[in-house]
Amino acid sequence: MVQSVKIWFDSEADFLEVLFSDTPGYMRETDNDAILERVDNQGNVLGFSVLNVSQSKEKPLFAYLAHQKPEPHNPNQLSA
Repeated sequence: MVQSVKIWFDSEADFLEVLFSDTPGYMRETDNDAILERVDNQGNVLGFSVLNVSQSKEKPLFAYLAHQKPEPHNPNQLSA
């Protein structure tokens, strides 16, 4: 399956946007103040944006998208 990605950087605003889809959506906060996620009305991730990207001291940047935090790993639990 081929999937396209649009990447846009505005150096004047110091803003990076990565879009996985052209589907209409809206921006919402993540657990990282520098990263916003773009989601559709069903909450599917359409992309993300990074604010003040060149000024970030956090490398690499990390955020959970669509508020889907992974469950803690339990070594006693068998995977399906």
